[in-house]
Amino acid sequence: MTSATTPVLRTERLEFLPYRPEHEDAFVALLRDEEVCRWMGQERVPEPRIRELFRAILTDVYPQRRFDVWGLWHEGVHVGHAEVKPTGNVDGHELVTALAPGHWGRGLGGEAVRGLLRHAADNLGLTEAYGMVGADNTASLAMCRRLGFRHVRDVVADDGTVTRLLVVSTREQGETTDTGRTGAAAAVEDPV
Repeated sequence: MTSATTPVLRTERLEFLPYRPEHEDAFVALLRDEEVCRWMGQERVPEPRIRELFRAILTDVYPQRRFDVWGLWHEGVHVGHAEVKPTGNVDGHELVTALAPGHWGRGLGGEAVRGLLRHAADNLGLTEAYGMVGADNTASLAMCRRLGFRHVRDVVADDGTVTRLLVVSTREQGETTDTGRTGAAAAVEDPV
């Protein structure tokens, strides 16, 4: 089973591929990583629950066209996860990205976000998008500032942790990546 509406996207170095059944182990490995969970502001959950979540993407999210979700690939290697979905925090859409720690610090996060912004503008007709970043995630907050995100407000969880709600125009792109390159716009292809 493949996504009926989520397109394949490409940036300079990344392929955004709608998930297929054979991607399950890569998805599970990413979301079982303690560092990834920490920076996404979530607890590490048992593997069976992550597998259930993956299957729900294939059997619920894609068929019902709920939102766009991809695995991120670089040179044939799964390096992360990306989504553009309605957010419950404000009236709008949220960008979600997660990279495997072995791929941090190479500008792939900024490139992924720029690809999502281009998709949000060109294919979804959005003029702005939101992001939720933990207040202690200084690297992601710095990347968001470079990309033009603005602070909207802080969201404080029951446990006292603070998450920054950020917003950015989908048209304010072209800044350089962490590697000094300008990110290419996401090229859209027909779904796989």
